[in-house]
Amino acid sequence: MTTIKFTEFRNNASFYLTRAEKGEIIRIIRHGKVIAEITPPSSETDKTSVWKKKGLQLEVKGKSLSSAILEERKID
Repeated sequence: MTTIKFTEFRNNASFYLTRAEKGEIIRIIRHGKVIAEITPPSSETDKTSVWKKKGLQLEVKGKSLSSAILEERKID
């Protein structure tokens, strides 16, 4: 377990969140009191961070939106 000051966490949040992902418990203190504890994900949850997962991709059959807009803009 690592205990750090709030300012240290604020300045290096990504570093400490990565350590928590790898299994370390991080305690954050402010004015000498523990204000938060960051723990690794539980075994039931998916250990892949949401922001690291592939995003949703929409598929539409037919013309692309941009080609449909360009076709509508054509002046006859």
